[in-house]
Amino acid sequence: MQSGSVSDFLRRHFRHFNAATVIDAADAYRQHLDNGGKMFLAMAGAMSTAELGLSLAEMIRQDKIHGVSCTGANLEEDVFNLVANKDYERVPNYADLSPADEQALLDRKMNRVTDTCIPENVMRSVERVIVDAWQEADRNGERLFPHEFFYKLLRERKLESSFQIDLQDSWLYAAMEKDLPIFVPGWEDSTTGNFYAVQCMTGKVKNVHTVKTGMEYMMELSRWYPEIAQDNPIGFFQIGGGIAGDFPICVVPLLRQDMQKTDTPMWGYFCQIGDSTTSYGSYSGAVPNEKITWGKLDADTPRFMIESDATIVAPLIFAQVLEW
Repeated sequence: MQSGSVSDFLRRHFRHFNAATVIDAADAYRQHLDNGGKMFLAMAGAMSTAELGLSLAEMIRQDKIHGVSCTGANLEEDVFNLVANKDYERVPNYADLSPADEQALLDRKMNRVTDTCIPENVMRSVERVIVDAWQEADRNGERLFPHEFFYKLLRERKLESSFQIDLQDSWLYAAMEKDLPIFVPGWEDSTTGNFYAVQCMTGKVKNVHTVKTGMEYMMELSRWYPEIAQDNPIGFFQIGGGIAGDFPICVVPLLRQDMQKTDTPMWGYFCQIGDSTTSYGSYSGAVPNEKITWGKLDADTPRFMIESDATIVAPLIFAQVLEW
């Protein structure tokens, strides 16, 4: 480790409270990998638009992450950022915007994600290419998962002439190169999911199942998890909450309780970064211990809850794991 590195800084200054948990979680993450474990990432929020790929792509390249569950927005927005990053507009004073200001952004076809506006034209340019892929698959009787269609576009260099950032900074491109298993629950509510619904409703895609379904994602996850976990315990690193986290973590009770495969290993590590407060009935804000009662985590599973902004904390943990 080089003197003056990010890791050195964190170890000197991150000593208490949430800061200390960042170090503890990162150390346990590395120990889990050093002991032969694998790590699964659950990613909610707008992490792709936040350009988490700057650190996440390297985590994937260095085999620090072995599977991903993410929202449809995170899947597509890494591609949007890849092809139009320089066309984005940042709005530092977003909290001060009036409804009229928001309307003005809409009139300019700038879709706001907190402090960042994604131009609608980039969505339309990606739409044209992915619609061709859906229609071709439909004609050929081929069926793929949402992420597999994006892998196909990247492998066939369909968007290459539009790239505006270094490919090293795209987490989806890194995942494509590794053929990383990705699971995208609730893809239908994403921009590309809406595009696909239109294709089906207008009859331009005949078979609605040309894009494989969320149920098939769960079945695929149920095959993948025990195959890997029987030899390598799998950890669970969660950014945010919601469906991106709850969908994949449920595979353990599905296998152990519903399939009666009681020898299925539980998740071997758990860390969640989120700013949702613990409240009545909240999944996103539930403390990790609650997951023990659902058969998702074992009483002895290393567990960490970091109550902070994931755009700050996740890159710091990744820096620790990568020894930057």
